[in-house]
Amino acid sequence: QVQLVESGGGLVQPGGSLRLSCAASGFSFSTYPMRWYRQAPGKERELVAGITSTAGSTNYADSVKGRFTISRDNAKNTVYLQMNSLKPEDTAVYYCNVYYYGINRWGKGTLVTVSS
Repeated sequence: QVQLVESGGGLVQPGGSLRLSCAASGFSFSTYPMRWYRQAPGKERELVAGITSTAGSTNYADSVKGRFTISRDNAKNTVYLQMNSLKPEDTAVYYCNVYYYGINRWGKGTLVTVSS
């Protein structure tokens, strides 16, 4: 079955960087677009970034453009989110996502806390 396992979250000071990883299994990873979402306390889950199957195209939420970079390694079945210049408002649980056979599939998420 589809499995998505996020890692790389943690506590970081404002202005710092983190790199999130999502290891995927149970489906043909290289043929599916992948996305990162996040959910802050008391807020709805929101799309952060997406990448096409071949990494030929990416898209970002306005709030993270110029600071976050999504990438993927199809040989390793892994998608990444490089987060730079982090702000306290980036604090959230970050989720990896694939839309597979008409259903959104999610990992359990990884917590990112930006605080001094």
